[in-house]
Amino acid sequence: EEAYRIFGEGDYYMPPRQAVEDANKTMMYMPCYTKEMIGTKILSIFPDNAKLGLPSIDGVMLLNDYQTGKPLALLDGQTVTAWRTGAVGGVGIRHLAAKDSHTVGIIGAGVQGFHQALYACAARDIHTVYVYNHSSRDLTDYLDRLEKAIDKEGTKVVQCKTVEELAEKSDIICTTTPSTTPVLSNDRALLEGKCIIAIGSYTPDMREIPDVIWDLVDKVYIELPYACEECGDLSQPISEGRLSMDRVMLMHEYLASGADEEAGDGKTTYFKSVGMGLFDVCIAQKILEQAKER
Repeated sequence: EEAYRIFGEGDYYMPPRQAVEDANKTMMYMPCYTKEMIGTKILSIFPDNAKLGLPSIDGVMLLNDYQTGKPLALLDGQTVTAWRTGAVGGVGIRHLAAKDSHTVGIIGAGVQGFHQALYACAARDIHTVYVYNHSSRDLTDYLDRLEKAIDKEGTKVVQCKTVEELAEKSDIICTTTPSTTPVLSNDRALLEGKCIIAIGSYTPDMREIPDVIWDLVDKVYIELPYACEECGDLSQPISEGRLSMDRVMLMHEYLASGADEEAGDGKTTYFKSVGMGLFDVCIAQKILEQAKER
């Protein structure tokens, strides 16, 4: 939320992030200047790593002094990305999910899904986390680690056999996959009254959310205008005429307005995140400050 405030006030410089892709291997470069710090995240996104039992996202985060450019810290980019993306989803849930939400569904059993679940449990009184993964790998260890990390008496983590089962049981749905086709069914009844947090789509050919969403929501909440070009969950429906720009709202404007759009009672809310370097530098600076205190 602090990063959104800085974004709204314009106290930063953040050029468009550069993505260089070859053979399904993407390197992403995300520089950002604030009034206090310069942060540059260099991220590798290799979806095929899942077949090797390795994380698909990795990288480093470099912090430099704003006045002198002196390097101050080198942080693990995977960790910074995981916590900042979880926090971004958590802000969406805090402001768009029904106050009485008690269940969350996570599609994609990876690092991002893990942290979306943690922040969902911080934002709402969640008693059940449902997890679905498209692959057939054994999730026993993942579910156990997630339940221990949540560390909340009475909160259970349960695996679902189908996406439809997860959607039906969940008040909040978080999608965290690199899919190029929608991971949710194009079924209005399954998505009505839900808060949907879409995290995974970050290139124009990626898509997680089905077309029926545009029949259910008044607006889609996003972080910055460039997202409408960068991710398929926005660029594709815009090009097809399903989504017009008057239905797109920037999250910092929504937070500053004090408005309160809450899912539930048939109303669906939808937040689409692509991330931005400003989030990374703010989170990394906070981590550095805490490290110094210790």
